[in-house]
Amino acid sequence: MAQESSRYHRISVALHWLVGLAILAQLSLGFWMEGVPKSPPGVRAGWFNLHKSTGMLIAVFILFRVIWRLTHRPPEWSGLLMPWQRALANLNHRLLYLCMMVMPLSGFLGSTFTPYPIKFFGMTLPRFWGPWPEMKEIMAVIHFSTAFILASIVALHCLAALYHAFKKDGVMSRMMFSRSPSEPSAATQSLSEPQSPS
Repeated sequence: MAQESSRYHRISVALHWLVGLAILAQLSLGFWMEGVPKSPPGVRAGWFNLHKSTGMLIAVFILFRVIWRLTHRPPEWSGLLMPWQRALANLNHRLLYLCMMVMPLSGFLGSTFTPYPIKFFGMTLPRFWGPWPEMKEIMAVIHFSTAFILASIVALHCLAALYHAFKKDGVMSRMMFSRSPSEPSAATQSLSEPQSPS
């Protein structure tokens, strides 16, 4: 029961892996497309429009994940980490959520301040104001800087996950759908415990 209570809800697990993998793909696409040449015309714009469309879609899942996180208390650590490790883990998670919100917001706002149409998988979205080059540049700096910060935090998050997976200390199992093969079940533990004579 203690092991089960230390696990995240299945929806939390699904959102974690869905958003996490989507962000990794989006970061890779964003860094890669910076090198796409402007000639021939249309190729670079096509990749940027795809990046913007997938970014808006990911933002919806991020919003749902934030709402879910605010309305559902995370499981207790149950003594799995030292106090300083918990502090670092909490700081890492807070920075992750902050970057996950700043990235799509700055990217979308930056697009609204350009003279080009904002498209969501080919569908043109309404505009609320005209071009503003100075504000577009500010949003671009925020978006690009946050991308590097987010990439660094994700890398640290992945290294910590690999560390705990290697240690098999039960931390990784918190964010898994099923019990890992090396983790004993409650029933197995009760059978392995010495029984008192009746």
